[in-house]
Amino acid sequence: MNFIKIVALTFTIVLGISCKDTTNKVSSEKVSEEINKSKIEKEMNVLFVLTSHDKLGDTGKKTGFWVEEFANPYYTLLDKGANITIATPKGGAAPIDPSSDAPDAATEATERFDKDDKAQKLIANTEKLSTINADDFDAVFYPGGHGPLWDLATDATSIALIEKFNSQEKPIAFVCHAPAALKNVKSADGNPLVQGKKVTGFTNTEEDAVQLTNVVPFLVEDMLTKNGGIYSKKDDWAAYAIQDGNLITGQNPASSELVAEKLIESLNN
Repeated sequence: MNFIKIVALTFTIVLGISCKDTTNKVSSEKVSEEINKSKIEKEMNVLFVLTSHDKLGDTGKKTGFWVEEFANPYYTLLDKGANITIATPKGGAAPIDPSSDAPDAATEATERFDKDDKAQKLIANTEKLSTINADDFDAVFYPGGHGPLWDLATDATSIALIEKFNSQEKPIAFVCHAPAALKNVKSADGNPLVQGKKVTGFTNTEEDAVQLTNVVPFLVEDMLTKNGGIYSKKDDWAAYAIQDGNLITGQNPASSELVAEKLIESLNN
């Protein structure tokens, strides 16, 4: 009888220890999960700034943002758990460049966007840029398209926003024509932000290839060079992105994923 009691007592103690260990393990996993969740929310709040401009100079044609340059980084970041806010100078619907929505410009990311009602609603109802506070975000990303050449290049709100992100040493990323938004941006010393920094953007020869050299208000490559940027490029339409400190730039639509990857890497450092 005493033996049975001893066995029963031993089983109870072992069971209690096991349950305690299991409870501690579950509790530890929950804490770890909450920490990871908190880390994602803290480090991956990204602002996308798109153009509001839809007129391609005096051609009578439409322009706007380039779908691939939005869609690829959008999904690359979204799939990593990023919280994304989309803003434009005017707010409301962001114009899509019709050429970027054509079948020959389709990619896996643009096809995903075409089927994504939520993403399309965000594009149709963007936040107004003047309501955005840089303190609420960990990084900012500017997709291209020809539109930024006309509005974001001179938009005072956008300029001030980039300067604030830069002063906070947060990642600032641009692809293709979007570096146009850096045209009038200054660093803390009053010099052009790109001065002395490695940069890239849509090339003069790529602009010539799409026959818009005499339509656009300025050429991205020329502007970056004039502002003192250390400009480099690869062959036309080749994927190329470069990072200098917190500044990330990509050459063309094919470079959008590279820019997004560098942005994620910066956020995780």
